[in-house]
Amino acid sequence: MNGLLITFIALTACAVLLQAGMLAGMYLVMRKTSRRVESLADEVKTKVLPTAEMAHSMMCDLRPRIETVADNVTVSTTMLRGQMERIDATLFDIVDRTRLQVIRADEFVNSTMDKLEETREAVQRTVLSPVRRLSGLMHGVGVGVEAFFSRRRGRAAVAQDEMFI
Repeated sequence: MNGLLITFIALTACAVLLQAGMLAGMYLVMRKTSRRVESLADEVKTKVLPTAEMAHSMMCDLRPRIETVADNVTVSTTMLRGQMERIDATLFDIVDRTRLQVIRADEFVNSTMDKLEETREAVQRTVLSPVRRLSGLMHGVGVGVEAFFSRRRGRAAVAQDEMFI
């Protein structure tokens, strides 16, 4: 058992030495990493922090202006919406009035055309028809008179012709 105990102690000693080596290696790697992190921290302190502080101060300075601009945009949008509603109502009113005027003009033109047609028919009935009848009557009288006078001349011409022979 003594041999087994010595073997166990030797194995335990090797394991402890191996762990000590690993811990020493981890210590060296951590120290190297720590140096890198410290150099990065210094770089952050020298470069990033001033930039962040400047951005923070700019944001503090600009915040009231941004709020004013946002308020102005809100007020302008509200006013613009009201104006657009008024313009929309006005345009609808104009379109409705124009539509009514077009309807009235159409009715006026139709009424005028109907009256012109009635006037044309009345003129036809009262003026043109009697004038045509009178013209026909005058033509008939003219033909009758011409026939009457041409008959008399015809007899006289016949009588002179008979005498001439």
